[in-house]
Amino acid sequence: MIIYTVRPGDSVDAIARRYGLSSERIIKENELADPNALVVGQTLVLSQPTAVYTVAAGDTLYGIASRFGVSVNQLWRGNPWLGGKADLTPGQELVISLPAPTYGSIDVNAYAYPNIDRSVLQKTLPYLTYLTLFTYGFRPDGSLVEIEDKELIELARTYGVAPIMMLATLGEDGTFSNELAATLLSDPTLQAQVIENVRRVLAQKRYAGIDVDFEYIPGEYAEEYAQFITNLRTALAPDGYRVFVSLAPKTSPNQRGLLYEGHDYGALGAAADGVLLMTYEWGYTYGPPLPVAPINRVREVVDYALTEIPAAKISMGIPNYGYDWTLPYVRGESRARSLSNVAAVDLARQRYAAIEFDETAQSPYFRYFVREDGEPIEHIVHFEDARSIDAKLRLINEKNLRGGSVWNIMRYFPQLWLVLNNLFRINRGLE
Repeated sequence: MIIYTVRPGDSVDAIARRYGLSSERIIKENELADPNALVVGQTLVLSQPTAVYTVAAGDTLYGIASRFGVSVNQLWRGNPWLGGKADLTPGQELVISLPAPTYGSIDVNAYAYPNIDRSVLQKTLPYLTYLTLFTYGFRPDGSLVEIEDKELIELARTYGVAPIMMLATLGEDGTFSNELAATLLSDPTLQAQVIENVRRVLAQKRYAGIDVDFEYIPGEYAEEYAQFITNLRTALAPDGYRVFVSLAPKTSPNQRGLLYEGHDYGALGAAADGVLLMTYEWGYTYGPPLPVAPINRVREVVDYALTEIPAAKISMGIPNYGYDWTLPYVRGESRARSLSNVAAVDLARQRYAAIEFDETAQSPYFRYFVREDGEPIEHIVHFEDARSIDAKLRLINEKNLRGGSVWNIMRYFPQLWLVLNNLFRINRGLE
Protein backbone atom coordinates (compact mmCIF):
# COMPACT_ATOMS: atom_id res chain seq x y z
CA MET A 1 0.00 0.00 0.00
CA ILE A 2 1.16 3.48 -0.88
CA ILE A 3 -0.42 6.61 0.57
CA TYR A 4 0.17 9.25 -2.06
CA THR A 5 -0.27 12.99 -1.47
CA VAL A 6 -1.32 14.91 -4.57
CA ARG A 7 1.13 17.54 -5.83
CA PRO A 8 0.54 20.44 -8.22
CA GLY A 9 0.13 19.20 -11.80
CA ASP A 10 -0.67 15.61 -10.81
CA SER A 11 -3.28 13.53 -12.59
CA VAL A 12 -4.65 10.08 -11.84
CA ASP A 13 -3.20 8.73 -15.09
CA ALA A 14 0.28 10.09 -14.31
CA ILE A 15 0.19 8.68 -10.78
CA ALA A 16 -0.97 5.30 -12.08
CA ARG A 17 1.87 5.19 -14.64
CA ARG A 18 4.42 6.19 -12.02
CA TYR A 19 3.52 3.22 -9.82
CA GLY A 20 2.55 0.74 -12.52
CA LEU A 21 -1.08 0.64 -11.44
CA SER A 22 -4.47 0.87 -13.09
CA SER A 23 -6.08 4.33 -13.21
CA GLU A 24 -9.47 2.66 -13.05
CA ARG A 25 -8.62 0.89 -9.80
CA ILE A 26 -7.32 4.08 -8.17
CA ILE A 27 -10.51 5.89 -9.11
CA LYS A 28 -12.80 3.07 -7.99
CA GLU A 29 -11.04 2.29 -4.71
CA ASN A 30 -10.77 5.93 -3.63
CA GLU A 31 -14.26 6.68 -5.02
CA LEU A 32 -13.09 9.83 -6.80
CA ALA A 33 -16.16 11.81 -7.81
CA ASP A 34 -14.15 13.92 -10.26
CA PRO A 35 -10.84 12.19 -11.10
CA ASN A 36 -9.95 15.05 -13.43
CA ALA A 37 -9.89 17.56 -10.58
CA LEU A 38 -7.54 16.38 -7.88
CA VAL A 39 -6.88 18.66 -4.90
CA VAL A 40 -3.32 19.57 -3.96
CA GLY A 41 -2.67 17.88 -0.62
CA GLN A 42 -5.38 15.26 -1.14
CA THR A 43 -4.41 11.67 -0.32
CA LEU A 44 -4.90 8.63 -2.52
CA VAL A 45 -4.51 5.05 -1.31
CA LEU A 46 -2.72 2.95 -3.93
CA SER A 47 -3.29 -0.76 -3.36
CA GLN A 48 -0.89 -3.25 -4.93
CA PRO A 49 -2.65 -6.59 -5.57
CA THR A 50 -0.64 -9.80 -5.63
CA ALA A 51 -3.30 -11.74 -7.56
CA VAL A 52 -6.23 -10.67 -9.76
CA TYR A 53 -8.87 -12.59 -11.69
CA THR A 54 -11.06 -11.63 -14.64
CA VAL A 55 -14.66 -12.69 -14.15
CA ALA A 56 -15.98 -15.12 -16.75
CA ALA A 57 -19.56 -15.89 -17.74
CA GLY A 58 -21.19 -18.13 -15.14
CA ASP A 59 -18.81 -17.18 -12.34
CA THR A 60 -20.16 -16.51 -8.87
CA LEU A 61 -18.44 -14.69 -6.03
CA TYR A 62 -18.73 -17.73 -3.79
CA GLY A 63 -17.34 -20.00 -6.51
CA ILE A 64 -14.34 -17.71 -7.06
CA ALA A 65 -13.68 -17.57 -3.30
CA SER A 66 -13.74 -21.37 -3.14
CA ARG A 67 -11.51 -21.74 -6.18
CA PHE A 68 -8.79 -19.50 -4.76
CA GLY A 69 -9.17 -20.58 -1.13
CA VAL A 70 -10.13 -17.16 0.21
CA SER A 71 -13.16 -15.91 2.11
CA VAL A 72 -15.97 -13.97 0.48
CA ASN A 73 -15.30 -11.21 3.02
CA GLN A 74 -11.71 -11.01 1.73
CA LEU A 75 -13.02 -10.52 -1.80
CA TRP A 76 -15.38 -7.80 -0.61
CA ARG A 77 -12.58 -6.03 1.26
CA GLY A 78 -10.25 -6.25 -1.73
CA ASN A 79 -12.97 -5.06 -4.12
CA PRO A 80 -14.96 -2.44 -2.20
CA TRP A 81 -16.83 -1.36 -5.34
CA LEU A 82 -18.78 -4.63 -5.04
CA GLY A 83 -20.55 -2.94 -2.14
CA GLY A 84 -20.62 -6.09 -0.06
CA LYS A 85 -22.87 -7.74 -2.66
CA ALA A 86 -22.42 -10.83 -4.83
CA ASP A 87 -23.29 -9.30 -8.21
CA LEU A 88 -20.58 -9.87 -10.83
CA THR A 89 -20.14 -8.80 -14.46
CA PRO A 90 -18.14 -10.85 -16.99
CA GLY A 91 -14.89 -9.05 -17.79
CA GLN A 92 -14.73 -7.45 -14.37
CA GLU A 93 -11.30 -7.66 -12.75
CA LEU A 94 -11.32 -8.84 -9.14
CA VAL A 95 -8.51 -8.47 -6.64
CA ILE A 96 -7.99 -11.93 -5.15
CA SER A 97 -5.23 -11.02 -2.73
CA LEU A 98 -3.10 -8.17 -1.47
CA PRO A 99 0.32 -8.38 0.20
CA ALA A 100 0.20 -9.90 3.68
CA PRO A 101 -1.01 -7.30 6.20
CA THR A 102 1.74 -5.23 7.76
CA TYR A 103 0.63 -6.15 11.26
CA GLY A 104 -1.43 -8.86 12.97
CA SER A 105 -5.11 -9.19 13.80
CA ILE A 106 -7.36 -6.68 15.50
CA ASP A 107 -10.98 -6.26 16.50
CA VAL A 108 -12.83 -3.51 14.66
CA ASN A 109 -15.97 -2.03 16.15
CA ALA A 110 -18.15 0.61 14.51
CA TYR A 111 -21.23 2.54 15.55
CA ALA A 112 -24.32 3.08 13.42
CA TYR A 113 -27.78 4.56 13.83
CA PRO A 114 -30.79 2.43 12.82
CA ASN A 115 -31.46 4.70 9.81
CA ILE A 116 -28.07 4.03 8.20
CA ASP A 117 -28.22 3.71 4.42
CA ARG A 118 -28.28 -0.04 3.88
CA SER A 119 -25.89 0.14 0.92
CA VAL A 120 -23.33 1.96 3.10
CA LEU A 121 -23.77 -0.65 5.82
CA GLN A 122 -23.37 -3.59 3.43
CA LYS A 123 -20.20 -2.08 2.00
CA THR A 124 -18.78 -1.58 5.50
CA LEU A 125 -19.70 -4.84 7.25
CA PRO A 126 -16.90 -6.96 5.70
CA TYR A 127 -14.38 -4.80 7.60
CA LEU A 128 -16.01 -5.20 11.04
CA THR A 129 -15.79 -7.48 14.04
CA TYR A 130 -18.60 -5.74 15.92
CA LEU A 131 -21.47 -3.47 14.87
CA THR A 132 -22.76 -1.37 17.78
CA LEU A 133 -26.23 0.09 17.29
CA PHE A 134 -26.90 3.53 18.75
CA THR A 135 -28.69 3.43 21.18
CA TYR A 136 -31.00 2.08 23.83
CA GLY A 137 -31.88 4.32 26.73
CA PHE A 138 -33.75 3.61 29.93
CA ARG A 139 -36.49 5.19 32.01
CA PRO A 140 -36.65 5.84 35.75
CA ASP A 141 -38.87 2.76 36.13
CA GLY A 142 -36.23 0.51 34.57
CA SER A 143 -37.96 -0.01 31.23
CA LEU A 144 -35.85 0.48 28.11
CA VAL A 145 -36.18 3.07 25.36
CA GLU A 146 -35.87 0.69 22.40
CA ILE A 147 -34.87 1.20 18.77
CA GLU A 148 -35.74 -0.39 15.42
CA ASP A 149 -32.79 -2.72 15.14
CA LYS A 150 -33.91 -6.21 14.08
CA GLU A 151 -33.02 -5.78 10.40
CA LEU A 152 -29.54 -4.47 11.20
CA ILE A 153 -28.86 -7.27 13.68
CA GLU A 154 -29.69 -9.94 11.14
CA LEU A 155 -27.73 -8.16 8.40
CA ALA A 156 -24.65 -7.99 10.64
CA ARG A 157 -24.93 -11.69 11.40
CA THR A 158 -25.12 -12.47 7.68
CA TYR A 159 -21.60 -11.00 7.31
CA GLY A 160 -20.22 -12.75 10.41
CA VAL A 161 -20.27 -9.51 12.41
CA ALA A 162 -21.30 -9.60 16.07
CA PRO A 163 -24.16 -7.14 16.72
CA ILE A 164 -23.72 -5.19 19.95
CA MET A 165 -26.53 -3.50 21.85
CA MET A 166 -25.68 -0.07 23.21
CA LEU A 167 -27.10 1.28 26.47
CA ALA A 168 -26.69 4.95 27.29
CA THR A 169 -27.99 7.43 29.85
CA LEU A 170 -30.48 8.73 27.32
CA GLY A 171 -34.03 9.56 28.24
CA GLU A 172 -37.11 10.00 26.10
CA ASP A 173 -35.82 13.37 24.87
CA GLY A 174 -32.71 11.75 23.35
CA THR A 175 -30.16 13.63 25.47
CA PHE A 176 -27.62 12.38 27.99
CA SER A 177 -28.78 12.90 31.56
CA ASN A 178 -26.56 12.88 34.63
CA GLU A 179 -29.72 12.85 36.74
CA LEU A 180 -30.84 9.62 35.08
CA ALA A 181 -27.42 8.10 35.75
CA ALA A 182 -27.56 9.13 39.40
CA THR A 183 -31.08 7.70 39.76
CA LEU A 184 -29.95 4.32 38.42
CA LEU A 185 -26.65 4.10 40.26
CA SER A 186 -28.19 4.97 43.63
CA ASP A 187 -30.91 2.30 43.41
CA PRO A 188 -29.86 -1.41 43.37
CA THR A 189 -33.45 -2.50 42.72
CA LEU A 190 -33.66 -0.29 39.63
CA GLN A 191 -30.30 -1.62 38.43
CA ALA A 192 -31.56 -5.19 38.72
CA GLN A 193 -34.61 -4.28 36.66
CA VAL A 194 -32.52 -2.65 33.93
CA ILE A 195 -30.16 -5.63 33.83
CA GLU A 196 -33.08 -8.03 33.49
CA ASN A 197 -34.57 -5.97 30.67
CA VAL A 198 -31.19 -5.86 28.93
CA ARG A 199 -30.88 -9.64 29.17
CA ARG A 200 -34.36 -10.04 27.68
CA VAL A 201 -33.53 -7.82 24.68
CA LEU A 202 -30.16 -9.51 24.08
CA ALA A 203 -31.86 -12.90 23.89
CA GLN A 204 -34.94 -11.87 21.92
CA LYS A 205 -33.07 -9.89 19.28
CA ARG A 206 -29.96 -12.10 19.02
CA TYR A 207 -27.38 -9.56 20.12
CA ALA A 208 -23.88 -10.81 20.96
CA GLY A 209 -23.18 -8.34 23.74
CA ILE A 210 -23.61 -4.83 25.08
CA ASP A 211 -21.67 -1.56 25.11
CA VAL A 212 -22.50 0.68 28.08
CA ASP A 213 -21.98 4.39 27.46
CA PHE A 214 -22.92 6.36 30.58
CA GLU A 215 -21.68 9.93 30.17
CA TYR A 216 -21.72 12.89 32.56
CA ILE A 217 -21.82 10.68 35.65
CA PRO A 218 -21.32 12.68 38.87
CA GLY A 219 -17.94 11.85 40.34
CA GLU A 220 -19.40 10.54 43.57
CA TYR A 221 -20.98 7.66 41.63
CA ALA A 222 -17.76 6.34 40.07
CA GLU A 223 -17.62 3.34 42.41
CA GLU A 224 -21.31 2.56 41.91
CA TYR A 225 -20.89 2.72 38.13
CA ALA A 226 -18.07 0.18 38.20
CA GLN A 227 -20.17 -2.05 40.45
CA PHE A 228 -23.10 -1.81 38.02
CA ILE A 229 -20.83 -3.00 35.20
CA THR A 230 -19.60 -5.84 37.42
CA ASN A 231 -23.18 -6.87 38.17
CA LEU A 232 -24.14 -6.63 34.49
CA ARG A 233 -21.22 -8.81 33.42
CA THR A 234 -21.95 -11.35 36.16
CA ALA A 235 -25.55 -11.61 34.96
CA LEU A 236 -24.70 -11.88 31.25
CA ALA A 237 -21.51 -13.95 31.21
CA PRO A 238 -23.21 -17.35 31.72
CA ASP A 239 -25.01 -16.85 28.40
CA GLY A 240 -21.81 -15.87 26.58
CA TYR A 241 -22.62 -12.16 26.17
CA ARG A 242 -19.71 -9.70 26.01
CA VAL A 243 -19.78 -6.47 28.04
CA PHE A 244 -17.94 -3.37 26.82
CA VAL A 245 -17.73 0.10 28.36
CA SER A 246 -17.13 3.39 26.52
CA LEU A 247 -14.69 5.63 28.37
CA ALA A 248 -14.20 9.38 28.24
CA PRO A 249 -10.69 10.36 27.04
CA LYS A 250 -8.84 10.81 30.34
CA THR A 251 -5.13 11.46 30.73
CA SER A 252 -4.88 11.15 34.51
CA PRO A 253 -6.83 9.44 37.32
CA ASN A 254 -8.04 12.63 38.96
CA GLN A 255 -8.94 14.59 35.83
CA ARG A 256 -11.57 17.17 36.64
CA GLY A 257 -14.80 17.70 34.73
CA LEU A 258 -18.22 16.06 34.62
CA LEU A 259 -17.30 14.05 31.53
CA TYR A 260 -14.36 12.38 33.32
CA GLU A 261 -14.91 12.09 37.06
CA GLY A 262 -17.41 9.23 36.97
CA HIS A 263 -15.13 7.05 34.83
CA ASP A 264 -12.67 5.11 36.98
CA TYR A 265 -10.46 3.51 34.32
CA GLY A 266 -9.02 0.81 36.55
CA ALA A 267 -12.33 -0.25 38.09
CA LEU A 268 -14.27 -0.18 34.81
CA GLY A 269 -11.49 -1.97 32.95
CA ALA A 270 -11.56 -4.75 35.54
CA ALA A 271 -15.36 -4.97 35.47
CA ALA A 272 -15.81 -5.20 31.67
CA ASP A 273 -14.66 -7.60 28.95
CA GLY A 274 -13.30 -4.63 27.00
CA VAL A 275 -13.26 -0.84 26.88
CA LEU A 276 -13.71 1.60 24.00
CA LEU A 277 -11.75 4.84 24.39
CA MET A 278 -13.65 7.84 23.00
CA THR A 279 -10.47 9.43 21.65
CA TYR A 280 -12.04 12.18 19.59
CA GLU A 281 -13.83 15.55 19.89
CA TRP A 282 -10.86 17.73 20.79
CA GLY A 283 -12.23 19.77 17.94
CA TYR A 284 -16.02 19.77 18.32
CA THR A 285 -19.16 21.67 17.38
CA TYR A 286 -18.94 24.39 20.02
CA GLY A 287 -15.20 24.38 20.64
CA PRO A 288 -12.29 26.22 19.05
CA PRO A 289 -10.95 25.02 15.68
CA LEU A 290 -8.81 21.96 16.39
CA PRO A 291 -8.20 18.56 14.84
CA VAL A 292 -10.92 16.13 15.93
CA ALA A 293 -8.41 13.52 17.11
CA PRO A 294 -4.82 14.87 17.14
CA ILE A 295 -2.50 11.88 17.45
CA ASN A 296 -0.39 13.51 20.18
CA ARG A 297 -3.48 13.93 22.38
CA VAL A 298 -4.81 10.48 21.50
CA ARG A 299 -1.45 9.00 22.50
CA GLU A 300 -1.69 10.67 25.92
CA VAL A 301 -5.05 9.01 26.57
CA VAL A 302 -3.82 5.61 25.42
CA ASP A 303 -0.67 5.88 27.54
CA TYR A 304 -2.73 6.67 30.62
CA ALA A 305 -5.25 3.92 29.89
CA LEU A 306 -2.42 1.38 29.72
CA THR A 307 -1.45 2.21 33.30
CA GLU A 308 -4.91 1.10 34.44
CA ILE A 309 -6.19 -1.46 31.89
CA PRO A 310 -4.52 -4.35 30.02
CA ALA A 311 -3.83 -3.58 26.35
CA ALA A 312 -5.79 -6.67 25.32
CA LYS A 313 -8.95 -5.01 26.65
CA ILE A 314 -8.52 -1.60 25.00
CA SER A 315 -9.98 -0.47 21.68
CA MET A 316 -9.05 3.04 20.54
CA GLY A 317 -11.62 5.42 19.10
CA ILE A 318 -11.28 6.57 15.48
CA PRO A 319 -13.43 9.46 14.21
CA ASN A 320 -15.02 9.35 10.76
CA TYR A 321 -15.89 13.03 10.29
CA GLY A 322 -14.58 16.56 10.34
CA TYR A 323 -15.73 20.10 11.15
CA ASP A 324 -15.95 23.39 9.26
CA TRP A 325 -15.51 26.49 11.45
CA THR A 326 -16.26 30.09 10.52
CA LEU A 327 -13.52 32.44 11.72
CA PRO A 328 -12.95 34.23 13.94
CA TYR A 329 -14.06 31.71 16.56
CA VAL A 330 -16.17 33.30 19.29
CA ARG A 331 -16.54 31.24 22.45
CA GLY A 332 -20.19 30.69 23.34
CA GLU A 333 -21.38 31.84 19.92
CA SER A 334 -19.53 29.90 17.21
CA ARG A 335 -20.91 26.59 15.99
CA ALA A 336 -18.90 24.36 13.63
CA ARG A 337 -20.62 22.40 10.87
CA SER A 338 -19.98 18.67 10.80
CA LEU A 339 -19.10 17.12 7.44
CA SER A 340 -17.80 13.80 6.13
CA ASN A 341 -14.16 13.34 5.17
CA VAL A 342 -15.19 12.86 1.54
CA ALA A 343 -17.25 16.06 1.65
CA ALA A 344 -14.27 17.93 3.12
CA VAL A 345 -12.12 17.11 0.08
CA ASP A 346 -15.01 18.02 -2.23
CA LEU A 347 -15.31 21.36 -0.44
CA ALA A 348 -11.58 22.02 -0.86
CA ARG A 349 -11.97 21.30 -4.58
CA GLN A 350 -14.95 23.66 -4.90
CA ARG A 351 -13.13 26.44 -3.06
CA TYR A 352 -9.78 25.91 -4.85
CA ALA A 353 -8.10 25.33 -1.49
CA ALA A 354 -4.91 23.35 -0.99
CA ILE A 355 -4.97 20.81 1.81
CA GLU A 356 -2.23 21.18 4.43
CA PHE A 357 -1.06 18.71 7.07
CA ASP A 358 -0.32 19.28 10.76
CA GLU A 359 2.66 17.04 11.44
CA THR A 360 2.31 17.19 15.22
CA ALA A 361 -1.37 16.31 15.19
CA GLN A 362 -0.96 14.09 12.10
CA SER A 363 -4.13 15.67 10.76
CA PRO A 364 -5.15 17.43 7.52
CA TYR A 365 -6.81 20.83 7.31
CA PHE A 366 -7.46 23.66 4.87
CA ARG A 367 -8.69 27.24 4.81
CA TYR A 368 -11.04 28.91 2.38
CA PHE A 369 -12.99 32.14 2.02
CA VAL A 370 -16.61 32.93 1.15
CA ARG A 371 -18.20 36.32 0.62
CA GLU A 372 -21.02 37.36 2.90
CA ASP A 373 -22.53 40.83 2.42
CA GLY A 374 -19.57 41.68 0.23
CA GLU A 375 -17.02 40.80 2.91
CA PRO A 376 -14.58 37.84 2.76
CA ILE A 377 -15.26 35.39 5.58
CA GLU A 378 -12.56 32.86 6.42
CA HIS A 379 -13.28 29.20 7.23
CA ILE A 380 -11.03 26.41 8.47
CA VAL A 381 -11.79 22.71 8.06
CA HIS A 382 -10.22 19.89 10.08
CA PHE A 383 -10.93 16.33 8.95
CA GLU A 384 -9.39 12.85 8.52
CA ASP A 385 -7.51 11.44 5.53
CA ALA A 386 -5.46 8.32 4.77
CA ARG A 387 -2.41 9.75 6.57
CA SER A 388 -4.26 10.52 9.80
CA ILE A 389 -6.01 7.14 9.74
CA ASP A 390 -2.66 5.43 9.11
CA ALA A 391 -1.13 7.20 12.12
CA LYS A 392 -3.99 6.09 14.39
CA LEU A 393 -3.92 2.49 13.22
CA ARG A 394 -0.15 2.33 13.66
CA LEU A 395 -0.56 3.59 17.23
CA ILE A 396 -2.96 0.70 17.87
CA ASN A 397 -0.24 -1.69 16.68
CA GLU A 398 2.54 0.10 18.58
CA LYS A 399 0.65 -0.22 21.84
CA ASN A 400 -0.59 -3.75 21.07
CA LEU A 401 -4.20 -2.74 21.69
CA ARG A 402 -7.20 -4.99 21.16
CA GLY A 403 -8.40 -2.89 18.23
CA GLY A 404 -10.15 0.22 16.96
CA SER A 405 -13.65 1.62 17.31
CA VAL A 406 -15.06 3.91 14.61
CA TRP A 407 -17.51 6.70 15.41
CA ASN A 408 -19.44 6.42 13.18
CA ILE A 409 -20.14 4.70 9.82
CA MET A 410 -23.18 6.65 8.66
CA ARG A 411 -21.08 8.19 5.85
CA TYR A 412 -18.73 5.97 3.88
CA PHE A 413 -15.04 6.91 3.89
CA PRO A 414 -13.22 4.60 1.46
CA GLN A 415 -9.69 5.44 2.56
CA LEU A 416 -10.36 4.40 6.16
CA TRP A 417 -11.14 0.85 5.07
CA LEU A 418 -8.44 0.68 2.41
CA VAL A 419 -5.74 1.56 4.94
CA LEU A 420 -7.19 -0.75 7.59
CA ASN A 421 -7.37 -3.67 5.16
CA ASN A 422 -3.73 -3.25 4.16
CA LEU A 423 -2.40 -2.94 7.72
CA PHE A 424 -4.35 -5.59 9.63
CA ARG A 425 -6.26 -8.84 9.49
CA ILE A 426 -9.75 -8.26 10.90
CA ASN A 427 -11.08 -10.65 13.49
CA ARG A 428 -14.52 -12.10 12.87
CA GLY A 429 -17.12 -11.41 15.53
CA LEU A 430 -19.08 -14.60 14.87
CA GLU A 431 -17.69 -17.99 14.05
